[in-house]
Amino acid sequence: MIGVDIGGTKIASIVADSVGNIVHRCELPSIKENPEEMFQQVVRCIQKLIFSADVSMQEVTSMGVGVPGKVDREKGLAIFQNNLPWRDFPIIKRLKDQFPSVKNITIDNDVYMAAYAEWEAADLPENATFVYVTVSTGISCSIIHNGNFLRGNGFAGELGLLPMPGIDQSQTSTTLENIASGPGILQLARDIYNDPDMEIETLFLKYQKNEKQAVKVINQMLESLAGGIYTIACLINPHQIVCGGGVINHQPYIVDLLNKLVDNYMILVQEKANSLIKVSKLKEDAGVIGASRNALKNVSVLK
Repeated sequence: MIGVDIGGTKIASIVADSVGNIVHRCELPSIKENPEEMFQQVVRCIQKLIFSADVSMQEVTSMGVGVPGKVDREKGLAIFQNNLPWRDFPIIKRLKDQFPSVKNITIDNDVYMAAYAEWEAADLPENATFVYVTVSTGISCSIIHNGNFLRGNGFAGELGLLPMPGIDQSQTSTTLENIASGPGILQLARDIYNDPDMEIETLFLKYQKNEKQAVKVINQMLESLAGGIYTIACLINPHQIVCGGGVINHQPYIVDLLNKLVDNYMILVQEKANSLIKVSKLKEDAGVIGASRNALKNVSVLK
């Protein structure tokens, strides 16, 4: 099997064996300027994977693909991606044209695929309510209840669209994604430091050194994200919330900080945050593992 996780920053792909274990992994940066260039980069990532894993496409029985935003699983369309250039892009047809020997190619939302992999790893009772939150190029979440995805009308889980107060008086309102996603906090930091070349690793190093401006940006991020997570806790009262995505995976101590902030909101009958909010077990592999298992088990049929 092949699993492909397409994101706004990078494309990851894996070869997995018949039980879902990762045999080989490959990554390439996303190319967001043009829909066709982005697709060709996905193809290159798969081709590079196959070459480096020393297998042939004829040996591949199935391929699972995770794509951000809204997808049409039946028609194989990438309908809308906030951080990619695709609109109603026929990705499954294009992949089948490119790799005709692969008979089974499935598509689903990337966060749903990561959520499925993390849900399996959490080993909760099947009737549990589970939420996976990703903080990366964007912010989103996926809910699994009684073993099924909660999809709503096809766009459920877009946590990053939650309205938030602006970070200063000149900005009346914004969204959680603008304040707490990787690009969001990086842009705020670049503006504050007047440094267009600052990288996110530098920002977090400054935060750990307790530099005033970095602390302002990260604290605003944490407080906003804690509010978003507490909203989830109030609305659906899940048994567990797992946080992942690039920002969390590279700074896992963020989850401890979020626990403390969310605890401030919790009332007596709500579960303490440190029992509720966990850090990702699968890290950057969650999306590709979920996508490959979708190809194996067709978990997308979960409504």
